[in-house]
Amino acid sequence: MDAWLNERDWRLILDRIEAGNCTPFLGAGACHGVLPLGREVAKEWAKEYGYPLEDAGDLVRVSQFLAVNHDDAMFPKELLLKKWRNSGLPNFANPDEPHRVLASLPLPVYMTTNYDNYMVRALRSCGKNPIREICRWNRFVRNHPSVFDRESQFEASEANPVVFHLHGHDEIPESLVLTEDDYLDFLVNVAKDDGLLPPRIQRALTGSSILFVGYAISDWDFRVLFRSLVSYLERTLIRAHVAVQIAPGGDGISQEQKERTQEYLTSYYEQLRIRLYWGTAWQFALELRQRWEAHLHGR
Repeated sequence: MDAWLNERDWRLILDRIEAGNCTPFLGAGACHGVLPLGREVAKEWAKEYGYPLEDAGDLVRVSQFLAVNHDDAMFPKELLLKKWRNSGLPNFANPDEPHRVLASLPLPVYMTTNYDNYMVRALRSCGKNPIREICRWNRFVRNHPSVFDRESQFEASEANPVVFHLHGHDEIPESLVLTEDDYLDFLVNVAKDDGLLPPRIQRALTGSSILFVGYAISDWDFRVLFRSLVSYLERTLIRAHVAVQIAPGGDGISQEQKERTQEYLTSYYEQLRIRLYWGTAWQFALELRQRWEAHLHGR
């Protein structure tokens, strides 16, 4: 399959990485094969708890049902975290594992909508000392201590990078963006309060090229992420970004339909200087590692 990134695109990405002006943004696809897929969890919950609608594979909708049915917004979040405790870890010794590839790069800021700590673990496996941070999008986490407080002397660097969890992380269940209400509240709060993203994170969004890794365009995560970040992306008109996307497919979709869909989406996202790489997180990580090593040897 044509990845649709040309040599000029790759040179640009590699030069930005070398300069530290690149920000990886991880989605659920980066954890494929380690954590259960959202649609698998949703179908399991839908069957167990009697979800009455047809979209039983939509984790956001099913989570909303569980929260309403139990009159407890934390129920689906705690249920998901409990399920994850039985999952394993990525093999960070594998040089092509997506987190490991990204951790090996000389970058100061990593962003994610995932709840897990895999990016932190991968950075530590590369001898770095990362800091984990969250977006304080609701009143339950607003007063949580931050490394970006005014009195803090922390400065993100290659040796001490920050991993910023836009949709919360597993150590603070209240921070998770999971249900429909969560996603709507998140969008509203980020739109009305520009200060929810610390200045250092805003600089990472407006002053660097962004690598979206592990997303599908149809996912809630990517759609909400895109809408919440579009104002920042519009401010950085001189920089190009890359989104690694799974090609559209499924039963009843012909090769011609798939190619036409890819062409349309590629044209659409190019308006915001977002190049689409059609493939999995693993495929992109493998090619990125090989090209990065060749780039270093060619300096």
